[in-house]
Amino acid sequence: MTERYPFLSKATPHAPARLLAQARALPVPRVALVNAGAVTPLLGIREAAEAGLAEPVLIGDEAKIRAAASEIGYDISALRLIHAPHAEASVKAAELARRGEVNTIMKGQVHTSTFLKGLLPSAAGLRAAGTRCGHVFHITAPGSDRPLLLTDAALNVDPSIETRQACLSHAVSLAQTLGIARPKAALLAPSEDATPQITNTMESAAIAAWAEANLPQADVAGPIAMDLILSKKAAEVKGYTSPVAGDADIIVTPNITTGNALFKLMVLGMGCCAGGLVVGARVPILLTSRSQEAAARLASAALGMIAAHQAKQGQS
Repeated sequence: MTERYPFLSKATPHAPARLLAQARALPVPRVALVNAGAVTPLLGIREAAEAGLAEPVLIGDEAKIRAAASEIGYDISALRLIHAPHAEASVKAAELARRGEVNTIMKGQVHTSTFLKGLLPSAAGLRAAGTRCGHVFHITAPGSDRPLLLTDAALNVDPSIETRQACLSHAVSLAQTLGIARPKAALLAPSEDATPQITNTMESAAIAAWAEANLPQADVAGPIAMDLILSKKAAEVKGYTSPVAGDADIIVTPNITTGNALFKLMVLGMGCCAGGLVVGARVPILLTSRSQEAAARLASAALGMIAAHQAKQGQS
């Protein structure tokens, strides 16, 4: 198929070696695959298991799971299989996570809203009272293992200041778990000037002030425009001074439209590998997509493995 847009990358994404190595040094987590009765999610969990990144627990309609496994020649006879069709699957996964029987939850053949409806409400018991969850993408460019963490491009649609503060906190914690001792975080806006007519610039300034008091382990800049986030030269030309300029480890977006567009441009236009997960719950939650390449699925599994170990350490 010929693509219309010549700027789309022809590079083949690769799961970052550093991320995979960090994950494989940890105990293998039990991963609940929710609504596992389809070929694509079973291929994904099999890849993760074969890479030493997951011990699968299959949840869903038992007949569909067995049929899909047979279709791809996947021997699931030694795996734990739980019959919980349709919306029951997410509820069952939450129950297993509460009991400590699974360490990570992965989305299978189910709509994201249905999947999360069984996991994120307070009644599911996976969130402490008042805790806000956020999604973080771990993005690496071709030929590089250094990650850029992007939040939130997949979960919170139009996040409040408080939700963006939570997303920033989660991303800083994850960055440190990945070995970035002092993360540099950028609060994306169209300008570095706080202007009342542009709401996001004022909100970003408020979040940056909050971070100075509450996240002393990170350097946080905002509002800051994309050219200053990406280019030290642009920052120099504009006279903008910050350790974050041209060297960000984290980008916090103002809304899901901006974040989702940025994530997809990096993947499609730059050939980046993007693994991702929902953080802030008792266990990491992987929102895998049917359009994800194998490299992204492996990166997500590795990221989930690292985050699961972090969560278990925090609970012990």
